[in-house]
Amino acid sequence: MTIEGEEREIAISRAEGEAIPVELEGDGCSEGPDAEGRSGEPLPEEARDWKAELEAKEREIQSLTDRLLRLQAEFENFKKRVARERMELIKFANEGLLLEIVPVMDSLERAISSAKENASLESLLEGLELVRRLFSSFLEKAGLKEIQALGQVFNPELHEAISVVESGAYPDNTVVEEVRKGYLLNSRVLRPALVRVAKSAPIQEGDNGGEES
Repeated sequence: MTIEGEEREIAISRAEGEAIPVELEGDGCSEGPDAEGRSGEPLPEEARDWKAELEAKEREIQSLTDRLLRLQAEFENFKKRVARERMELIKFANEGLLLEIVPVMDSLERAISSAKENASLESLLEGLELVRRLFSSFLEKAGLKEIQALGQVFNPELHEAISVVESGAYPDNTVVEEVRKGYLLNSRVLRPALVRVAKSAPIQEGDNGGEES
């Protein structure tokens, strides 16, 4: 082989060797993950589905976040409103009670004025009795009820004994005197009645001896 033939063979080999990487580079570009975006070719259908699903989830998360923020704001406003209403309720809780008591005070003032004008004890007593009836009616409407004590069997849940009295007129453990009235509030003891309780008097020896003689 001549020198010219050898140079031609070398040139052909070099040309063929350079063509291989160019062809591989072109294939690599067509198969690379970012090649479609750069070349303007559409994404595969599966990738488009993933992208659409991701965007939908992002919109859903944003919607839930906005809703959560609104609920938090509404809850804070609700707590503030409840606190204000509670303060108002505490402030005016006795409004109805006082409206019921005011007429009693009016009657008491009229009774005092009447007693001053005619200086009659009977007139004063009538006025006080009227006040007592009005006030008693008000207490009953509020759920207050007087505890029955006098002549009743002593009940430690309703009565509070302050002393024991010997008595032949009452059976043992019977209330013979009411020192202070007791009251129930809707079946619950508001204040027990202070009472004195009967105890049988001891039998005197002289009594039996006198009968025998």
